[in-house]
Amino acid sequence: MTEFEVLERDGLARIGRLGTPHGPIETPALLPVVHPDPTRQPVAPEEFRRRLGLGAVITSSYITWRTPPLRAVAESQGIHGLIGFSGPVMTDSGAFQQHAYGSVEVGPEEILEFQEAIGSDIATILDVFTEPETPHDLAEAALHTTLERAVAGRAARKGLLAVPVQGGQHADLRAASAREASRLGDVLAVGGVVPLLEQYRFVELARQLAAARPELTPAAPVHLFGAGHPMTFAFAALFGVDLIDSSAYQKFARRGRLLLPEGTVALEEVTEATCHCFLCADMPLRLVARLPPDERERRLAFHNLLTSAEEMALVRQAIRDGTLWELAERRTVAHPSLRAGLEEARRHPEIFLPTEPESRRAFREVDPSSRGRPAVVRFQHRLEAYSAPHPPARRLGRIGLRPEYLRHIPLEDRAGRELRWEMVTPLGPVPIELIDQYPVGPYLGVDEFLDPPRHRPPRALQEEVAAALGDAADLDRDWTEPWTRFQIHALLEWQYGAAIAIALAPGLRGERSRRTGRLRSISLGPTPMFVVGTDGVPHPTFRGAERLHELLSPEERRIVVHADAVPFVRAGRTLFSRFVVRADPRLVPGTTALLVDPSGVLIAIGRLLLAPHEMGRLARGVAVRVTAHRSRPIPDDDDRGEDEEPGEGRPVPGDL
Repeated sequence: MTEFEVLERDGLARIGRLGTPHGPIETPALLPVVHPDPTRQPVAPEEFRRRLGLGAVITSSYITWRTPPLRAVAESQGIHGLIGFSGPVMTDSGAFQQHAYGSVEVGPEEILEFQEAIGSDIATILDVFTEPETPHDLAEAALHTTLERAVAGRAARKGLLAVPVQGGQHADLRAASAREASRLGDVLAVGGVVPLLEQYRFVELARQLAAARPELTPAAPVHLFGAGHPMTFAFAALFGVDLIDSSAYQKFARRGRLLLPEGTVALEEVTEATCHCFLCADMPLRLVARLPPDERERRLAFHNLLTSAEEMALVRQAIRDGTLWELAERRTVAHPSLRAGLEEARRHPEIFLPTEPESRRAFREVDPSSRGRPAVVRFQHRLEAYSAPHPPARRLGRIGLRPEYLRHIPLEDRAGRELRWEMVTPLGPVPIELIDQYPVGPYLGVDEFLDPPRHRPPRALQEEVAAALGDAADLDRDWTEPWTRFQIHALLEWQYGAAIAIALAPGLRGERSRRTGRLRSISLGPTPMFVVGTDGVPHPTFRGAERLHELLSPEERRIVVHADAVPFVRAGRTLFSRFVVRADPRLVPGTTALLVDPSGVLIAIGRLLLAPHEMGRLARGVAVRVTAHRSRPIPDDDDRGEDEEPGEGRPVPGDL
C-alpha cells in the first residue's frame, strides 16, 4: 500500500510525504531527469541533493537496459550506484522512445523486471504514449493495451509502481484511465502531455487535467510527465500535481538559454547583474556566457536547476500560506497561453470546490480574473441561496461595521417591516451582515485603493439612509444592539441554515471588537458558544457543538470515528484518516465538524485537513485536527506523541 501522507494543503495542492525504500519524498517535488550515462550528465546528481536539496530524481531504465556498459553497472551496483545518487530514484520505461522511434527492443514484462532488478524505488510500466490528436478509437485501443500492461505489472511488482494516465484529448478516456490507474498504481502519472507543454497548449492541458483529476485517488501522489519549465509549476500544483520531472534544465542549457519563472532568456542577452544567487556570486552570468561550451552548459544547467528548485519551494510555501491561486495568476504573465490555460481551469470550478478550503487568511487580487477563483464562485452560490427567501436589500455606499455606523442603520421601518441592507464590493453586492465573510472580508485589490471605503460622519450616513427610505426611516433609535442580534442570527443562518439559526439564536449575545467593531464571540449567558474568526465564520466551542448536536440532522456536520480511536479523540488527540468511518460529504477542509462515536455520541470537535471523500482512503496521516473535546482520561501507559497514530506506538486493541 502506498505510504503517502498529506501534511498541509491549499485546495487540491498538497504538502505530502511519499515513503520509498531510499527515504521519503516531500511533495510537491521536482525530480530532475538524470541521464544514466554519467559522462552525459552535466551536473552530478548527488550535487542536486547536497547543494539544492533536491532529494529525488528520475532516470531512464530503457536507455540503461539497451546500453551494455550501463546495464552491466546497474545490474551489479543498482541504479543508485550507476548514477551516483543515494536518494529515491524513479525510472521510466521507454514509452516516449517507443513513441518517438516507433518501437523499442524490450517488452513490457522485461523492462519492469529490469527495473525491479536494478532497485528502482518507483518503477513505471511500459505504457502506450498517445498523442493529443489521436482519434478516439485508436486512443481507446492504446489505452486498453496500457491497462492490460498495468494489471500485469501490478501482479509482478511488489514495490512502488507508477501507472500512466493516457487517453489523449478525450475526456471519457482520461477519466477511465484515471480510475483504473488509481486501482493499480502507487504513483499516478499523467502522460501524453509533452506535446501540449512544448507547444504551449495550456488550455488543452487544463482540459485533460480537469477530465482526469476527479477520478484520481487521493491516496496516491500525482505525477505530471514533462512539466519541467518553472513557469508551469504553480499551474500544475493547482490541479494537485505532486511530482514533476524536468529535463528542461539541461535541454535549455544546451541551447544557451536561461530558465526563469517568467519565461526563458538567451544567456548572451543577460548583460546586467540581475541574479545574485550563490552561483552568480561565484561567476556572474555575463562571464558564464564566455566559457567554453561544455563548462558553459554545466554552469547554466546548474543555474536552471537552482531556479527550478527555488520555484518549487515557492509553490510549497504558497500552499502553506494559502496563496497558491495568487502565485499561479502571477506566473501567467510569462505567456498569454499560460494565462489562457488558467482561465480554462477557472471554467471548471467543480474540480476544485470539493477541496476548496472554507476560508484563507487573505484574498489578494492579482488582476480582475482573480474574481473567478473557486472561492468566489462558491461564495456567490451560497449568497444566492441565502438571499432568496429574504426581501430585497437597500444599498449603501461602502462602510465598515463599526458600532458608530450601525447605530444609524435601521433594521425596521416605522411600520415594523424588516429592512435589509447591502454594499457594493469588488465581488458584487453583499449583505452588510456578511461583509466579514471570506473572500469579501480579507479581500485586497485595486478597488480598495481606487475607491476605498469612506469614513462618513454620522450625519452624512443618516442622510444616506433617509434618502434610501424617505419618511419610513426611524433615525432617532440606536440600532447597535438590534444589529448585533441580527448579525448573530445571520451568521448562524449562513453557516447552518435558517431553521437551526431560529432554534439557536434566542438568548445569545455577541461581543464586538472595540477596535474594529467586528463580531468576535457569541455566548449564552457566561458560556461561550461560538468564536467568530477573522473570516467571519462562527466556529462552535464544545458547548456550542453540544447544542448543534441536538439540533442538526443525524448525518449533518458529523464525522463518525472508529471505535478503536474513540478514547484518543475523546482525550483531544488527532483523528487520523484510517479511523474515519463516515463523514458528511458537504464538509470541506477547514470546516469545524462534530466528531461522534459509532453510536452517535459527541466526543470532540475539530477542523478538517482532508475533504470527506479523501478520509479513510489515505492509509496514513491526519484527517481532522481536534480543537475541543469531551475530557476523559486515556490509559496511563499510553506514551504516543500528539500526532502518532493509534497502533504506531503501543498496540491498540482491535487496531485496523
